[in-house]
Amino acid sequence: MENIQNIPNDTNFNSPFRGLGGRLGVIKICGMKFPENIQAVAALQPDFMGFIFYPKSPRYAEPLDEEILQLLPKSIKKIGVFVNENLENILTIVYKYKLDGVQLHGSENVEICRKLKDTGLLVLKAFPIADESNFRVTKTYEGACDFFLFDTKTEAYGGSGVKFDWQILNEYKGETPFLLSGGIAPDDAEAILAIEHPKFAGIDLNSKFEVKPGLKNVEVLRQFIKEIRLPLTPKGE
Repeated sequence: MENIQNIPNDTNFNSPFRGLGGRLGVIKICGMKFPENIQAVAALQPDFMGFIFYPKSPRYAEPLDEEILQLLPKSIKKIGVFVNENLENILTIVYKYKLDGVQLHGSENVEICRKLKDTGLLVLKAFPIADESNFRVTKTYEGACDFFLFDTKTEAYGGSGVKFDWQILNEYKGETPFLLSGGIAPDDAEAILAIEHPKFAGIDLNSKFEVKPGLKNVEVLRQFIKEIRLPLTPKGE
Protein backbone atom coordinates (compact mmCIF):
# COMPACT_ATOMS: atom_id res chain seq x y z
CA MET A 1 0.00 0.00 0.00
CA GLU A 2 1.18 3.54 -0.80
CA ASN A 3 2.68 5.36 2.16
CA ILE A 4 0.66 8.54 2.65
CA GLN A 5 3.87 10.35 3.57
CA ASN A 6 5.05 9.94 -0.01
CA ILE A 7 2.10 11.93 -1.37
CA PRO A 8 2.36 15.73 -1.64
CA ASN A 9 0.09 17.76 0.63
CA ASP A 10 -1.53 19.53 -2.33
CA THR A 11 -2.48 16.30 -4.13
CA ASN A 12 -5.87 16.43 -5.85
CA PHE A 13 -7.41 13.14 -4.77
CA ASN A 14 -10.15 13.56 -7.37
CA SER A 15 -7.61 13.22 -10.19
CA PRO A 16 -7.84 9.90 -12.05
CA PHE A 17 -4.04 9.73 -11.83
CA ARG A 18 -4.30 9.31 -8.07
CA GLY A 19 -6.18 6.03 -8.36
CA LEU A 20 -9.05 7.16 -6.11
CA GLY A 21 -11.68 4.46 -5.80
CA GLY A 22 -9.68 2.08 -7.94
CA ARG A 23 -9.42 4.47 -10.89
CA LEU A 24 -6.13 5.06 -12.60
CA GLY A 25 -5.75 7.62 -15.35
CA VAL A 26 -5.16 6.42 -18.90
CA ILE A 27 -2.06 7.62 -20.73
CA LYS A 28 -2.43 7.34 -24.50
CA ILE A 29 0.53 8.15 -26.72
CA CYS A 30 -0.62 8.77 -30.26
CA GLY A 31 0.90 9.16 -33.70
CA MET A 32 3.40 6.32 -33.48
CA LYS A 33 5.00 4.93 -36.66
CA PHE A 34 8.73 4.14 -36.37
CA PRO A 35 9.64 0.61 -35.13
CA GLU A 36 12.48 1.48 -32.73
CA ASN A 37 10.55 4.44 -31.36
CA ILE A 38 7.50 2.23 -30.81
CA GLN A 39 9.61 -0.16 -28.75
CA ALA A 40 11.23 2.64 -26.74
CA VAL A 41 7.89 4.28 -25.96
CA ALA A 42 6.38 0.91 -25.04
CA ALA A 43 9.04 0.59 -22.34
CA LEU A 44 7.42 3.61 -20.64
CA GLN A 45 4.27 1.50 -20.16
CA PRO A 46 1.56 3.74 -21.56
CA ASP A 47 -1.96 2.34 -21.42
CA PHE A 48 -2.87 3.01 -25.06
CA MET A 49 -0.68 3.50 -28.12
CA GLY A 50 -2.25 5.19 -31.16
CA PHE A 51 -1.49 4.55 -34.83
CA ILE A 52 -2.96 6.95 -37.38
CA PHE A 53 -4.51 5.49 -40.53
CA TYR A 54 -5.48 8.79 -42.13
CA PRO A 55 -3.41 9.30 -45.30
CA LYS A 56 -3.41 13.10 -45.04
CA SER A 57 -1.75 13.01 -41.62
CA PRO A 58 2.02 13.56 -41.35
CA ARG A 59 1.89 10.71 -38.83
CA TYR A 60 0.24 8.28 -41.24
CA ALA A 61 1.37 4.89 -39.99
CA GLU A 62 1.13 2.62 -43.04
CA PRO A 63 2.97 0.42 -43.53
CA LEU A 64 3.59 -0.60 -39.93
CA ASP A 65 5.98 -3.31 -38.80
CA GLU A 66 3.49 -6.03 -37.89
CA GLU A 67 6.04 -8.02 -35.90
CA ILE A 68 6.91 -5.04 -33.69
CA LEU A 69 3.23 -4.49 -32.94
CA GLN A 70 2.72 -8.10 -31.93
CA LEU A 71 5.66 -7.86 -29.52
CA LEU A 72 3.98 -5.06 -27.57
CA PRO A 73 2.87 -6.06 -24.05
CA LYS A 74 -0.82 -6.99 -23.84
CA SER A 75 -1.20 -4.25 -21.23
CA ILE A 76 -0.70 -1.66 -23.99
CA LYS A 77 -3.86 -1.36 -26.07
CA LYS A 78 -3.17 -0.77 -29.75
CA ILE A 79 -5.58 1.87 -31.05
CA GLY A 80 -6.09 2.62 -34.73
CA VAL A 81 -7.05 6.24 -35.49
CA PHE A 82 -9.37 6.79 -38.46
CA VAL A 83 -11.01 9.82 -40.07
CA ASN A 84 -14.32 9.30 -41.88
CA GLU A 85 -13.27 5.83 -43.04
CA ASN A 86 -15.84 3.19 -43.96
CA LEU A 87 -16.49 0.22 -41.70
CA GLU A 88 -15.01 -2.38 -44.05
CA ASN A 89 -11.70 -0.56 -44.38
CA ILE A 90 -11.48 0.03 -40.64
CA LEU A 91 -11.98 -3.65 -39.90
CA THR A 92 -9.46 -4.65 -42.57
CA ILE A 93 -6.79 -2.57 -40.78
CA VAL A 94 -7.93 -3.82 -37.37
CA TYR A 95 -7.51 -7.45 -38.41
CA LYS A 96 -4.28 -6.82 -40.30
CA TYR A 97 -2.53 -5.35 -37.28
CA LYS A 98 -4.58 -7.12 -34.57
CA LEU A 99 -5.63 -3.81 -33.03
CA ASP A 100 -7.44 -3.66 -29.70
CA GLY A 101 -9.49 -0.59 -30.44
CA VAL A 102 -10.31 2.29 -32.73
CA GLN A 103 -10.45 6.05 -32.39
CA LEU A 104 -12.85 7.78 -34.76
CA HIS A 105 -11.61 11.32 -35.32
CA GLY A 106 -13.94 12.60 -38.03
CA SER A 107 -17.70 13.10 -38.31
CA GLU A 108 -18.57 9.41 -37.94
CA ASN A 109 -22.14 8.71 -36.89
CA VAL A 110 -23.23 6.78 -33.83
CA GLU A 111 -24.16 3.73 -35.90
CA ILE A 112 -20.58 2.97 -36.93
CA CYS A 113 -19.48 3.41 -33.30
CA ARG A 114 -22.04 0.84 -32.17
CA LYS A 115 -21.09 -1.62 -34.91
CA LEU A 116 -17.42 -1.42 -33.97
CA LYS A 117 -18.17 -1.73 -30.27
CA ASP A 118 -20.32 -4.80 -30.98
CA THR A 119 -17.25 -6.53 -32.46
CA GLY A 120 -15.56 -6.28 -29.06
CA LEU A 121 -13.27 -3.41 -29.97
CA LEU A 122 -12.53 -0.55 -27.61
CA VAL A 123 -14.13 2.52 -29.18
CA LEU A 124 -13.02 6.13 -28.70
CA LYS A 125 -14.89 8.96 -30.43
CA ALA A 126 -13.16 12.31 -30.81
CA PHE A 127 -15.06 15.60 -30.62
CA PRO A 128 -13.59 19.00 -31.55
CA ILE A 129 -14.06 21.50 -28.73
CA ALA A 130 -14.07 25.29 -28.93
CA ASP A 131 -16.83 26.15 -26.46
CA GLU A 132 -19.37 24.42 -24.23
CA SER A 133 -21.93 24.08 -27.03
CA ASN A 134 -19.70 21.43 -28.64
CA PHE A 135 -20.59 18.96 -25.88
CA ARG A 136 -24.23 18.75 -27.01
CA VAL A 137 -23.53 16.33 -29.84
CA THR A 138 -21.97 13.83 -27.42
CA LYS A 139 -25.42 12.93 -26.03
CA THR A 140 -26.21 10.97 -29.18
CA TYR A 141 -23.13 8.79 -28.67
CA GLU A 142 -23.78 7.80 -25.05
CA GLY A 143 -23.57 4.03 -24.69
CA ALA A 144 -21.95 3.58 -28.11
CA CYS A 145 -18.37 4.40 -27.07
CA ASP A 146 -16.01 3.40 -24.29
CA PHE A 147 -14.39 6.84 -24.19
CA PHE A 148 -14.89 10.24 -25.70
CA LEU A 149 -11.80 12.24 -26.64
CA PHE A 150 -12.01 16.03 -26.43
CA ASP A 151 -9.60 17.70 -28.84
CA THR A 152 -9.09 21.31 -29.91
CA LYS A 153 -11.37 22.42 -32.72
CA THR A 154 -9.23 23.29 -35.76
CA GLU A 155 -9.41 23.00 -39.53
CA ALA A 156 -7.39 19.77 -39.39
CA TYR A 157 -8.19 16.47 -37.67
CA GLY A 158 -5.99 16.56 -34.57
CA GLY A 159 -2.24 16.96 -34.19
CA SER A 160 -2.54 20.76 -34.13
CA GLY A 161 -0.54 21.25 -30.93
CA VAL A 162 -3.15 23.81 -29.85
CA LYS A 163 -5.02 23.76 -26.53
CA PHE A 164 -8.62 24.71 -25.87
CA ASP A 165 -9.71 26.28 -22.59
CA TRP A 166 -9.79 23.33 -20.18
CA GLN A 167 -12.22 25.17 -17.91
CA ILE A 168 -14.86 24.31 -20.52
CA LEU A 169 -14.61 20.68 -19.38
CA ASN A 170 -16.73 21.59 -16.37
CA GLU A 171 -19.69 21.99 -18.73
CA TYR A 172 -19.54 18.38 -19.89
CA LYS A 173 -22.39 16.57 -18.10
CA GLY A 174 -22.31 13.25 -19.93
CA GLU A 175 -21.83 9.75 -18.55
CA THR A 176 -19.10 8.53 -20.90
CA PRO A 177 -15.57 8.97 -19.53
CA PHE A 178 -13.27 11.16 -21.60
CA LEU A 179 -9.64 11.60 -22.52
CA LEU A 180 -8.19 15.09 -22.81
CA SER A 181 -6.30 15.89 -25.99
CA GLY A 182 -5.05 18.89 -27.93
CA GLY A 183 -1.70 20.53 -27.33
CA ILE A 184 -0.82 18.83 -24.04
CA ALA A 185 2.82 19.76 -23.41
CA PRO A 186 5.64 18.62 -21.10
CA ASP A 187 4.96 21.48 -18.68
CA ASP A 188 1.24 20.66 -18.27
CA ALA A 189 1.49 17.96 -15.59
CA GLU A 190 0.44 20.24 -12.74
CA ALA A 191 -2.58 21.59 -14.63
CA ILE A 192 -3.67 18.08 -15.61
CA LEU A 193 -3.40 16.84 -12.04
CA ALA A 194 -5.63 19.71 -10.93
CA ILE A 195 -8.58 18.63 -13.15
CA GLU A 196 -11.38 17.29 -10.94
CA HIS A 197 -14.10 16.34 -13.43
CA PRO A 198 -15.64 12.97 -12.37
CA LYS A 199 -15.56 11.65 -15.94
CA PHE A 200 -11.98 12.71 -16.66
CA ALA A 201 -10.28 9.41 -17.44
CA GLY A 202 -6.92 10.23 -18.98
CA ILE A 203 -4.81 12.09 -21.50
CA ASP A 204 -3.75 11.80 -25.13
CA LEU A 205 -0.16 12.87 -25.89
CA ASN A 206 1.17 13.62 -29.33
CA SER A 207 2.80 16.56 -31.12
CA LYS A 208 4.32 18.41 -28.15
CA PHE A 209 6.40 15.34 -27.33
CA GLU A 210 7.91 14.87 -30.78
CA VAL A 211 11.26 15.34 -32.45
CA LYS A 212 9.39 15.30 -35.76
CA PRO A 213 5.93 14.04 -36.78
CA GLY A 214 5.62 10.45 -35.60
CA LEU A 215 8.93 10.35 -33.75
CA LYS A 216 8.49 10.81 -29.99
CA ASN A 217 11.11 12.24 -27.63
CA VAL A 218 11.35 9.31 -25.26
CA GLU A 219 13.20 11.12 -22.47
CA VAL A 220 10.71 13.99 -22.43
CA LEU A 221 7.86 11.49 -22.29
CA ARG A 222 9.61 9.56 -19.53
CA GLN A 223 9.93 12.66 -17.34
CA PHE A 224 6.34 13.74 -17.98
CA ILE A 225 4.92 10.31 -17.14
CA LYS A 226 7.03 10.24 -13.99
CA GLU A 227 5.54 13.57 -12.92
CA ILE A 228 2.01 12.40 -13.64
CA ARG A 229 2.35 9.08 -11.83
CA LEU A 230 4.88 10.03 -9.12
CA PRO A 231 2.51 10.04 -6.13
CA LEU A 232 1.60 6.44 -6.93
CA THR A 233 5.27 5.39 -7.00
CA PRO A 234 6.79 4.36 -3.64
CA LYS A 235 10.09 5.93 -2.68
CA GLY A 236 13.08 4.02 -3.92
CA GLU A 237 11.51 3.09 -7.27
